[in-house]
Amino acid sequence: QVRLRESGPGLVKPSQTLSLTCAVTGGSIMTNYIYWTWIRRPPGKGLELIGYIAYSGSTFYNTALDGRASISREPSTNQFTLNLTSVTPEDTAIYYCNIGDAWGQGTQVTVST
Repeated sequence: QVRLRESGPGLVKPSQTLSLTCAVTGGSIMTNYIYWTWIRRPPGKGLELIGYIAYSGSTFYNTALDGRASISREPSTNQFTLNLTSVTPEDTAIYYCNIGDAWGQGTQVTVST
């Protein structure tokens, strides 16, 4: 059974870059999956797609993020990562990684001085 676990800093200062990692266990990151996705839930709001990297290596990002997001995968470590630059308090959210039917438990990120 594939399991995902997000990790990263819980607190980031405005204008810094947020880096999150999704560790995949119970299966290879490069086996049978089409999209490796990051999603977030801001406080009091619904789920918001950040973007994904496809099996082919192509990427898609939510245009609302104004080009600040980038997603990459590291097959050697069975992980994929999210980088979000120039964060503001509006990036405060619970961040989730997703592959197929598998979801991480989510990690809280707060952007504050």
